[in-house]
Amino acid sequence: MGKRKAKVLEEETAPQLPTLVRDSDAPVVKKTKWTNKQRVLIFGARGLSFRDRHLMLDLRNLMPHSRTESKKERKDDIWIINEMAEMKNCNKCIYFEGRKKKDLYMWIANVPQGPSVKFLVLNVHTMLELKLTGNCLRGSRPLLSFDITFNEPHWAVIKELLIQTFGTPNYQPKSQPFHDHVFSFSVLDNKIWFRNYEVLQTDGKLAEIGPRFVLDPIKIFNGSFGGGTLWENPHFVNPNT
Repeated sequence: MGKRKAKVLEEETAPQLPTLVRDSDAPVVKKTKWTNKQRVLIFGARGLSFRDRHLMLDLRNLMPHSRTESKKERKDDIWIINEMAEMKNCNKCIYFEGRKKKDLYMWIANVPQGPSVKFLVLNVHTMLELKLTGNCLRGSRPLLSFDITFNEPHWAVIKELLIQTFGTPNYQPKSQPFHDHVFSFSVLDNKIWFRNYEVLQTDGKLAEIGPRFVLDPIKIFNGSFGGGTLWENPHFVNPNT
């Protein structure tokens, strides 16, 4: 009886060794939550020229939160785009359509509630066509730059739509967690001039990457791809007149 009690006391007084922990037993560090789940559907109608298609591909490559879709038939109603975006789980849409094999129109819409803006696209220069010195990593997030004109009422609506469409959400799975290029939107002659610049690490200067294009706003609608007209550009001139 005495030996058994002494053995129990030895076990209680023996120093306890720390438990062995393997690296695989360590808790997995959770990624930061991705809350802003903006997705942009970028596609076009049949009949786009090669330059227009290359511009569409450039925007897809620059926007990691974009989704693709097959070409829309011309005979289909434009309202069907809302259903196509919903099937792709997208809440923004950039839609291209060509007219007479020379004129390019762009719709930017908040799906499905609206608003939406229709633009005439001018002076298109793609990234392959320009061959500029600037470069950026695929999937990196852009900084958005707007001039002071966008503080006016109708320009403010367009500005907010551009921010939500072209801005890559933070912690987006396909994006890189840093900024190395700038999307510049400037208003000149009542048109929006788009430029894409690389931010140089050496001195912070800018080097243009491309593409280049000019957006001439036509109308702002309160719905997605239609509805009541909120604003109409009095300076717009139809290219076929």
